[in-house]
Amino acid sequence: MPRYALKIEYHGGPFAGWQRQSGQPSVQEAVETALRALDAGAPGIAAAGRTDAGVHATGQVAHCDLARDWDPFRLGEALNWHLKPQPVAITAAARVADDFHARFSALERRYLFRLIARRAPLTHESGLAWHLRHPLDLAAMRQGAGHLVGNHDFTTFRSSLCQAASPVKTLDAIAIAEVPVPGGTEYRFDLRARSFLHNQVRSIVGTLERVGSGAWSPDRVRSALAARDRAACGPVSPPDGLYLTAVRYRDDPFG
Repeated sequence: MPRYALKIEYHGGPFAGWQRQSGQPSVQEAVETALRALDAGAPGIAAAGRTDAGVHATGQVAHCDLARDWDPFRLGEALNWHLKPQPVAITAAARVADDFHARFSALERRYLFRLIARRAPLTHESGLAWHLRHPLDLAAMRQGAGHLVGNHDFTTFRSSLCQAASPVKTLDAIAIAEVPVPGGTEYRFDLRARSFLHNQVRSIVGTLERVGSGAWSPDRVRSALAARDRAACGPVSPPDGLYLTAVRYRDDPFG
């Protein structure tokens, strides 16, 4: 069966997450239903990351096997037709080798977290960013984030429900930028790693918000990491602001 890689964009608000769940809407189910409208015998699909309820994506990658040899452009068009009106879109499709695996072939995943600080409520960005009413100290957050880059035991920053075999991960980079928005500032947290633990990004951003608000010193992030204790973590940020933006492979299937 020919194998295809799909680049997928979605608004996570209506879904219980990426992964198929009994009795609850999922992004995986939406895409698989569209695939089976084209090929009734299509097997299930695998994705690069299992995003949680409410988390968005602009660069999720999944692979699928189909009986028919599709032109990738026409495959993407057909899937988008069957995905309507759900907030899910195939932005690219490509034929890949039979041993390509969206999850296990990935070399790096990249997440963006958007936080908007302004007194006025969010209108157009409601559900797409974490809204705070107070500004944050960018320099302090960058200093705190510096303690997390590298290879560490991230027990403090993972969910108690995390099923990963080890809490040790290498965080390649955290970049934090600020962008003016009407009435306030947007803070963008860009994180890169080969893989992440469950709730790791949201735990990190929630902790750095405490630093930016002045409730924590930057050095307390280092102490929290060293504690290897979930109780030492700051609050977990809401899912609204989190996006899976890119997955990198040795050979980019989308060119």
